Amino acid sequence: MDPVVQIIITIIGVLGSGAIWKYLEARLRVNSDEKKLELQNNDGVQYRDDLKNRVRNLEAMLANSSNEKDTLRQQVLDLVAEVNTLRVKVEFLEKENQRLKNK
Repeated sequence: MDPVVQIIITIIGVLGSGAIWKYLEARLRVNSDEKKLELQNNDGVQYRDDLKNRVRNLEAMLANSSNEKDTLRQQVLDLVAEVNTLRVKVEFLEKENQRLKNK
């Protein structure tokens, strides 16, 4: 074979293999994108995502409920302390009233 023909065949082979590689790469990318889209639209994935969102919401509600419970518990303790203070005052006033009556 003529060296010029060999060089031309080599150049065509190199360019062809590069083009084939680009084609295969693009084809794989498209297939991958289609699979990702298919997975995103899959009912199982949507159901799982919905469950994750519901769990997050329930955890947030549970944390809020716990904070409210702690706040209410503190209010009850404050009220109990105030009631005890008022009882002492009432006892003192009753004793003072009895003392004044007996004079």
